[in-house]
Formats: sequence, C-alpha cells, structure tokens
Amino acid sequence: MKNFIDLIQQRQSDRKYTARAVEDEKLTACLEAGRLAPSASNSQPWTFVVVNEPSLLKEMAKAAAGPLKSFNNFVKQAPVIITIVMEKPKIITEVGGRIKKKEYPLIDVGIAAEHICLQATELGLGSCMLGWFDEKEVKQLLTVPDEKNIPLLITLGYTPDGYKHRKKIRKKFNTVVKFNSYKHG
Repeated sequence: MKNFIDLIQQRQSDRKYTARAVEDEKLTACLEAGRLAPSASNSQPWTFVVVNEPSLLKEMAKAAAGPLKSFNNFVKQAPVIITIVMEKPKIITEVGGRIKKKEYPLIDVGIAAEHICLQATELGLGSCMLGWFDEKEVKQLLTVPDEKNIPLLITLGYTPDGYKHRKKIRKKFNTVVKFNSYKHG
C-alpha cells in the first residue's frame, strides 16, 4: 500500500477463501490493531474470541448461516473467525450513553472491527464482517454468557489467486457531505 486511501480502496468484504492457514504473526497483528482502537472513555468494551480449530469452525459456519440456514455460506471456507463480544463499558460511558441516547459500545466495536479488517488488508488477508448469524448458537459454541451481546463476527483468510477486487460503488461525495448545514443552500 502506498498510503491510507489506497488501503481503504483495497479493503472490501471478501466472501471466498483458500484453505491456507493464517500465520500467527498476521493474526496477532490484526487482533492488536483491534485492541488499540479508540473507544468512548477508553472503555475498550470488547473481547475477541478467535476460532481457528477446524471442527469448531464447521460449527461456527453453521451458526453463521443463521436461522434460515441459507446466508453466509462462504464462512465454511474461512480459516479464522473472530467473534467480537461486547463488554460492559465504564460507568461514565454508560451514563453518557443514556443521557445522549447513543450506544457508545456498539460504535466502539465497529471501530475495532474496522481496525482489524484494515490491518488484514494491509497484510494481504481478506476479511468480512458479519452481523447475520445465530447469536444464541455462537454463544453456546464459545461459552459466552447469555447476558453478553455478540454484535459481529469477522472472517479472516487468504483469498484465491485471481479473486476480483471490486470497484467501490459509493454515493457521490456531494450527496453524503454537507458543510455547515444539513440543508442545501
């Protein structure tokens, strides 16, 4: 990567993986990127549960297919699944969130997840964040307490040679960016 914008352009949701294992150093670098993410009041409201054991990966892939058992079929190819468990934030963050009607821990988890995915991209790995999965089943598989939330899973792995990098299709800059007022002048 030449610069940060190139990294952003390269990062995409990858839905095809090879069987090649992710090296421990690369996995650790991705997890460290997530760990270092900023959070409201430095609460760091996350725990990353790494799944890379083959039989557990198969069970996680079934859970990722969700209640309809038809989504996210690509997950069964991923050699790593990172489960993000949302933890209780600091009391100041919790109180501030109630006052401001904002879910700071959820925002924080999103930032940490994107840090993981950007680091993966820089290291030549593919990744995909998943919000659709059978949370109850994932909790059982990973012994996550019932009262905890799991907002995201992230698949991680190498994409096959020739796997296409898709051109980003986004709304026009002037459609999503306003200066000094929401309303058009």
